[in-house]
Amino acid sequence: MRGAALPSQYSVQIMSNTGYQRLRRALLPLCLALSLPAAEAALTINATRVIHTSDARSSSVVIANPTNRPFAVQTWVNTQTDDTLTAVPLVPTPVLFRLAPGKDQLVQINRLPNDLPQDRESLFFFNVQEIPQQEASGQNQLNIAMRTRIKLFYRPSQLKGLPQDNVKNLNWFLEQRDDGLHLVVDNPTPFHFTFDQLEVNGAGQSEKPSTMAMALPFAQQSYRLTQVRKLQGLQVTFNTLNDYGASTAVMQQPLSLRPAR
Repeated sequence: MRGAALPSQYSVQIMSNTGYQRLRRALLPLCLALSLPAAEAALTINATRVIHTSDARSSSVVIANPTNRPFAVQTWVNTQTDDTLTAVPLVPTPVLFRLAPGKDQLVQINRLPNDLPQDRESLFFFNVQEIPQQEASGQNQLNIAMRTRIKLFYRPSQLKGLPQDNVKNLNWFLEQRDDGLHLVVDNPTPFHFTFDQLEVNGAGQSEKPSTMAMALPFAQQSYRLTQVRKLQGLQVTFNTLNDYGASTAVMQQPLSLRPAR
């Protein structure tokens, strides 16, 4: 004989509890992540970028530990794609060391024989991995190994001038492509340019590109625009970061629409 059917409200409640458990399991990792404090690097580097000229055997940075905890530190140089397989002609020493509280360490970046281009800069990245020491407190702890990554420019010594002296040579224009309107910068110089400010304005409208990728040597870089509608009377306002990470003077250049290539 069949048992009596449960009233509809009970079956709804059972389904609701099951769904709740599933939702709880799904949201638990997110809740744990949100409850953690924002992680910040504990160690500091005395520069925001490294300029290594081709005629120098080595360049150097200073890594400091301003905290009251010791750290193991690992350093290496790699490519912009952040891979560990591509060989690079720059090797830091020491590559692994202990940094006591309140102390600092000079790290030399040594040049190896290479066939890098001599008519333009080459871009690499200097990495610092900090590994906190496990405290013997007997309690469960979450130790996060943070990494800091800064740009390393290999600059041939025969290049004339400095990037900040060549900002005025950047050429800007608009280009209509299949996916919409693009702001394009043409860089006819041998230097990389990192933009600190980049905005298209005029004709009662203004837009800052969502990304500000670097302008590479002897290349064009584009930035998609989604809000600009009127194409007459527009200009680009921009500045860059110099070799010391400081902002250069703000510049403006009128924009015109060029046919897509």
